Amino acid sequence: MIDEKLASLNIILPSPPKPAGSYVPVVITGKLAFVSGQIPIKDGKVAFLGKVPRDISVEDAQKAAKLCIINALAHLKNELGGLDRISKIVRVSGFVNSTPEFIDQSKVINAASDLIYEIFGSKGQHSRIAIGVSSLPMNSCVEIDIITEIEKS
Repeated sequence: MIDEKLASLNIILPSPPKPAGSYVPVVITGKLAFVSGQIPIKDGKVAFLGKVPRDISVEDAQKAAKLCIINALAHLKNELGGLDRISKIVRVSGFVNSTPEFIDQSKVINAASDLIYEIFGSKGQHSRIAIGVSSLPMNSCVEIDIITEIEKS
């Protein structure tokens, strides 16, 4: 079902990016799956670099946020064997590498939230935080982690 929805949105999940540090990409405990922070990696490289809005536009940062979600879903699919086991997107935490005067972090992370809702419908309604930070790993403009509720296999 979710695979069909992704196809209808012309989204192809990539191979999950390799972790950039000493951690695992997904931890499952009980009914929850925690996805480690994802940056906008495409073809092995950070696709969107710098501070919003000085180095990168809000629109490009929104594209980066969507790519973070796509990478998170790739990790979940790899870990769960499929995305149909996801019964709820519980929480999205979004971090935006931004200049001190930038106050529209929520506009950037809205792109991720909207994509989740497009894919999962009401199961995609989630709690969220959108935070401006002074830097992110590898000079990424955005980092997002998610928590999902899953059904037992």
